[in-house]
Amino acid sequence: MAKRGSKTTRKKKTTKYSKETYLNWYETALRVRRFEERALVEYGQQKIRGFCHVYIGQEAIAAALTSAIRPEDALVTAYRQHGVALARGMTSRECMAELFGKYTGCVKGKGGSMHFFSKKHNYFGGNGIVGAQIPIGTGIGFAEKYKGTDNLCVCMFGDGAARQGALYESFNMAMTWKVPVLYICENNGYAMGTSVERTSNVKDIHQVGDAFDMPNKAVNGMDTEAVHEAILEACNYIREGNGPYFLEIKTYRYKGHSVSDPAKYRTREELNSYRDKDPIKSLERTMLDQKIASEDEIKEIKNKIKLEIEDAVKFSEESPLPPKEELWKDNYVQEDYPFIKEY
Repeated sequence: MAKRGSKTTRKKKTTKYSKETYLNWYETALRVRRFEERALVEYGQQKIRGFCHVYIGQEAIAAALTSAIRPEDALVTAYRQHGVALARGMTSRECMAELFGKYTGCVKGKGGSMHFFSKKHNYFGGNGIVGAQIPIGTGIGFAEKYKGTDNLCVCMFGDGAARQGALYESFNMAMTWKVPVLYICENNGYAMGTSVERTSNVKDIHQVGDAFDMPNKAVNGMDTEAVHEAILEACNYIREGNGPYFLEIKTYRYKGHSVSDPAKYRTREELNSYRDKDPIKSLERTMLDQKIASEDEIKEIKNKIKLEIEDAVKFSEESPLPPKEELWKDNYVQEDYPFIKEY
């Protein structure tokens, strides 16, 4: 690895995608980065409370999701989910307001950092329990199969959740019934503060799929093009009626597990080695080297995102808190089933 400050020779990429695709990837990734950076600032000022897990470093995955899956596809993920929600089409305003606990948030200020939700965007969270979204995602995929659509469910989880028993039960059912679900393990190297190497003899997590004859692949999660291609290939396979697919996307989080984690379990050298592969810088280099976009166009996107995040914070600060009567709403749904009337 080249030392910091030294020049590194990089091969220029040959582009295969349109200018619109690259600009969309770059804007999405930058939106996620700036949103998360500002969330940390607002948390430090105690405008955001509770748990907060940021997506900084993993933006290539969020960007690739915008081009590789359909709006009709369902998506469910874990608590490090702000970036995925933004990539899914949720606005910076409604996401930031939810972090602020405001009534204008995506779930009326009741969910906070870990529990975003949007029926409009087929986004089923944000789930705070480690691995709980895996059987949920399997069930959502089964519902699509039952209805006879060619939609699928993207079910995302971290390397820590990959060791949960629910995953093995879900994999078994999904393969038995050929459920249209794409399982994505965002392997950022650490389950809280425990490295992958310390959690299992199987360090290449995608190989867990072999036990179920589930097709699987490892992907470079710092490369947006590579993530897009892997997700698209897996989705095409699933839509043909072949059943589930498992991707291990190897990425990295620059920050600690949550805002309270100083991340002293890793070295500065390790962190810097990943910063050299930064997905946003990589996209920017590719667009400039291949003359896909000019420096002025990139600057325009940066200014646009800066103003958008400033607006989201202002909107959140000025938004009201949930009224007290909201405490009793959205908790249960009463259906008029005949067999209930007799009780």
